[in-house]
Amino acid sequence: MKNPGNFSQRFAALVLGKRWVTLILSVLVILVASAGGEHLVFNNDYRAFFNKDNPELKAFEEMEKTYTGLDENVLIVIAPKDGKIFTRETLRAIEKYTEDAWQMPYSIRVDSIANYQYSFANGDELVVEELIRDASALTDSELERIRNVALAEPLLKKQLISESGAVTAINVTLQLPGKNSTTEEVEVVKFAREMADKIHLENPNLDVYLTGMVMLNSAFGEAAEYDMSTLMPLTLLVFLICIAILLRGWTGAFVTFWMISFSILFALGVAGWLGIALTSVSASAPTIILTLAISNAVHILSSFFAYMRKGLDKHEAMRESISSNLLPVFLVNVTTALGFLTMNFSESPVFGALGNIVALGVICAMCLSLTFLPALMTLLPVRKPKVSADESPAMSALAEFVIRYRKAVFIGMTAFTVFISAFITNISVNDEWVQYFGKGMEFRKATDYTTENLTGVYRIDYSLSASEADGISDPSYLRKVAAFSEWYSQQPEVVHVGSIIEIMKRLNKNMHNDDPAQFQIPQERELAAQYLLLYEMSLPFGLDLNNQINMDKSATRMTVTIKNLPVKETLALEERAQQWLKTNAPEFNAKGTGSTIMFAHIGMRNILGMILGTAVGLIIISFILIYVFRSIKIGLISLVPNLIPSFIGFGLWGILVGEVGMGLATVAGLTMGIVVDDTIHFLSRYLRARREMKLSSEGAVRYAFSSVGTALWFTTFILVAGFSVLAFSEFKLNSDMGILTGIILVFALIADFLLLPALLLIFDKRDLAEPATESHIDSVLPNTSANN
Repeated sequence: MKNPGNFSQRFAALVLGKRWVTLILSVLVILVASAGGEHLVFNNDYRAFFNKDNPELKAFEEMEKTYTGLDENVLIVIAPKDGKIFTRETLRAIEKYTEDAWQMPYSIRVDSIANYQYSFANGDELVVEELIRDASALTDSELERIRNVALAEPLLKKQLISESGAVTAINVTLQLPGKNSTTEEVEVVKFAREMADKIHLENPNLDVYLTGMVMLNSAFGEAAEYDMSTLMPLTLLVFLICIAILLRGWTGAFVTFWMISFSILFALGVAGWLGIALTSVSASAPTIILTLAISNAVHILSSFFAYMRKGLDKHEAMRESISSNLLPVFLVNVTTALGFLTMNFSESPVFGALGNIVALGVICAMCLSLTFLPALMTLLPVRKPKVSADESPAMSALAEFVIRYRKAVFIGMTAFTVFISAFITNISVNDEWVQYFGKGMEFRKATDYTTENLTGVYRIDYSLSASEADGISDPSYLRKVAAFSEWYSQQPEVVHVGSIIEIMKRLNKNMHNDDPAQFQIPQERELAAQYLLLYEMSLPFGLDLNNQINMDKSATRMTVTIKNLPVKETLALEERAQQWLKTNAPEFNAKGTGSTIMFAHIGMRNILGMILGTAVGLIIISFILIYVFRSIKIGLISLVPNLIPSFIGFGLWGILVGEVGMGLATVAGLTMGIVVDDTIHFLSRYLRARREMKLSSEGAVRYAFSSVGTALWFTTFILVAGFSVLAFSEFKLNSDMGILTGIILVFALIADFLLLPALLLIFDKRDLAEPATESHIDSVLPNTSANN
């Protein structure tokens, strides 16, 4: 086997001997890769969170084919400042803007209390007309009648009118062509916001809020735009200032800026070539790449200046820096990329996309840090630092502390880990898509207001089959639907239940001269069919029953609006519903569907998938470390400080927060590769001291702290700062991921500075006065005597 140490020297000589060739080739590769950026698209649709073969998504799409206007809407919530909807002025506004809402792009239906199709008897005739007509001319008695009807109508109350009558809404149902959903939604949102501004301008007494699924999709895009336009530049600026301070000059910061920029351009460009769409989750990839790429620059440049402080010129110093860092940087970035690639085990493809984009950026950053950065750095003027011993008193003191109290440190860290990890059991799974967005976002404000004052935004839909064409008119079918609706209405988690039953009961009452006693399901199938036909023929264009009844009248849709519930409670409610159906109406064979059910199921599956992904990644990384270190013992020791940070991090999360969602389920996998970084750098120095310099374990620990300790705490500071910036994201999945990742990385450094050396001191006591038989590291770790 050829000596890799010689390879690292030859590689360094090649890069520095062909600096202009290296720079030109680097730029050409980046230009070709970044050209793919023109193919990069942004996907706002919340369905991007689900694989195409996701069973809940498939069930939802099947229901979409059956009923119109299932899940694409804008809800315009209107709240008079005086809390009075039923005034001439307010009703006139609602009547006017209900009509205006038909002009919204791609609208196919508009519902409000103004155009609600109210039916009543006029002798032997069935009259169906809008609840509000010419609001300005309404008398006081007519206003009172409208108020009584609206607040008593089950299909309106807690849907389009609040129980108190203080808040109402106009619901616009849309049917987007789907040719370019992002641009189509932009059109809709632009119109909706202009309409909301117009309402408020013309009616200062009205507050207006916009929510609904199209506004949700828009919020995903806005959150991503905020992250990319605000957080990434802020992170980059802070990091470059830190590097300039650390390296006492702006040359290193300048070179690092271009290395980072090229890495991000490469990753996004290749993503474009591969057809990977950006989402609100993967939009955080540039910030993460930026953070990880800087750590490479810190190791290369800090070693470079360390060698210059020992008297080498910049060319020789850079050659030694490349040589000494080649293997650790390679291992660090490979394991980091591997950790992010495990995100492909996630049930949600948006996290797989994030992992793939970051992995591309990490590999590019590794290559550029070993080629482009050294070549450019040595071509630029660099102020030579003063010659010094370059000893860190803090690192020396920490090394002596661990050496002296190794057993106490080992016991203390173990006890602390076990104690904190026990609180992982406090964590529950919860994914409420409204809470994905920060409270400062307009969508979140509007949706929270709607939930508190009008209706819930979480829904479960059922398609209840009658098993035959026109079977929905069968009184026995209607009674079972009514019983299911009544059962759901009695559940404490439910806000509203909507079905065809209320219409059928009202029609039966109408056809019996509006006798209140006849507000019941028709007794005969033929009568029920006739009533329904008469009603449908009386409905105006755009307000038919296709959103509730399928084409051949063999099934109806029932919609359950529920409160904001944790995932566990949502699934428990649906399970109770399935038990009721199994006992009372097994022929319905109806599963709950909709975005609420989709997000509830994916949370649990995502956790299971990421557990598998983390396990696979850990096994692969373990074999890599054991192979490189040529020692099962050292490989196993290295696993301990790589595992416990996640246990501690999730334990603290259990104490402080207690809930995890899709985003946090990926943290163990993505941090696994990053956490290994410090371990690799520390062990590489430790093993070189043991096997090449023949130092005792105590001496090797001292050498590792003195040679790499400062770089480790600084790179950890950069990583923690970078991920912590994500805490300011308006998108909760990203902010929580950034916070928990930062916590884990802090404890990873603590583990590498305390537990790892304690383990080495306790379990690696062999005297290496003679050359070690496990000599692989002697060859793979380059000769860096200039660093002494």
